[in-house]
Amino acid sequence: MYTIKSYVFPESLEEANELLQRDCRNSAVLGGCCWLKMGRRRIRWAIDLTRLGLDQIEVKDGWLELGASVTLHQLETHPAVTSRFDGILGKSVSHIVGVPFRNCATVGGSVFSRFGFSDLTCALLALDATVVLYRGGEMPLAQFMDAPISFDDILLKVRIKDDGRRAAYQSVRRSSTDFPTLAAAVSCLDGQWTVSVGARPARAVRSEEAARCLNDGLGAAAAGQAAAEELTYGTDLRAGADYRRKLAAVLVRRAAEQCMEENKG
Repeated sequence: MYTIKSYVFPESLEEANELLQRDCRNSAVLGGCCWLKMGRRRIRWAIDLTRLGLDQIEVKDGWLELGASVTLHQLETHPAVTSRFDGILGKSVSHIVGVPFRNCATVGGSVFSRFGFSDLTCALLALDATVVLYRGGEMPLAQFMDAPISFDDILLKVRIKDDGRRAAYQSVRRSSTDFPTLAAAVSCLDGQWTVSVGARPARAVRSEEAARCLNDGLGAAAAGQAAAEELTYGTDLRAGADYRRKLAAVLVRRAAEQCMEENKG
């Protein structure tokens, strides 16, 4: 459980940032609050951004922009998302718990927290997405994922270049609505590939060696094996490291093969 001393609805991003800076360590910028209840925390300032218009999905200036308050279910249903990148974003989140949950969980909550089990960050990494922070500005998602976790900034949106790339997502779960045991995503633009692996169970990361295999025409199986060998895998209640390593070889291969078929189509 968590307790809140002051629950506030800032009227501007400037006000939200000012509140956060008063006590970053003991304050929280609220997303869908889906996972907040799982821990024990005393929150001085609970900062709710729902009045700031961050729940919009827009296509402008050659970019697909996802506001931080966009829900995961919006990714499954919004035409601007489902019609791009072979619908990878909606497909990646479609197994998460259930529709009522996905109507609460937000893009910002998933991305800013950098959860290892996040299907969404794995898919976004393959799409070469960027994040826009109030104080930190815009940066590649891959750079943000590698940075130490800090709670003194506010995620405003995620941006993806509307470049027409093809993409595919694969995951394995112990049950249909469980966290992924392992996830993999690939994308291809003008013959250049990007490969990411998530739920290792650590944060999602890119596999440069797997992408190199695909760029060099060595095939999907070689890419899968490269991802299995290059990245590190851990053990938790869902699976052991060796099993995850074997899954990586299979899922990256399957995702690459799926993307190749889509490119032929």
